[in-house]
Amino acid sequence: MNVRFWPLLLLTVLMVTCLGSRLSAQEADEVYAKVDEPPVPVKTPPPKYPDSLRRAGVSGVVAVAVGIDERGAVVDATVAKSTHADFERPSVEALKSWRFRPARVGGAAVKVRVTVPMHFSVQD
Repeated sequence: MNVRFWPLLLLTVLMVTCLGSRLSAQEADEVYAKVDEPPVPVKTPPPKYPDSLRRAGVSGVVAVAVGIDERGAVVDATVAKSTHADFERPSVEALKSWRFRPARVGGAAVKVRVTVPMHFSVQD
């Protein structure tokens, strides 16, 4: 075997080994968008309706992008869309206290990202 080939072979083996371990770590941290079983809310405290908007008769919706871990805990929540900015903070605060039955892929609990609509209706 050519002597100049050995450093290239060693470098290739190291790259494959490092890349392989890096891919394994990414799989463990993967956040799924498609799952076999979606997360199911089990604890859902409602958001606090802003008094000024209730008095003014303003209704609305906030779409909140939520990260849910393998235990069903909300790990992050950010507003994706809203009909009124004053509904955003109560929506995010409420969702951070929600609990879910975790999403599953192949029977195993996984991290997932979903969008949850929070409805504010004066009639409620």
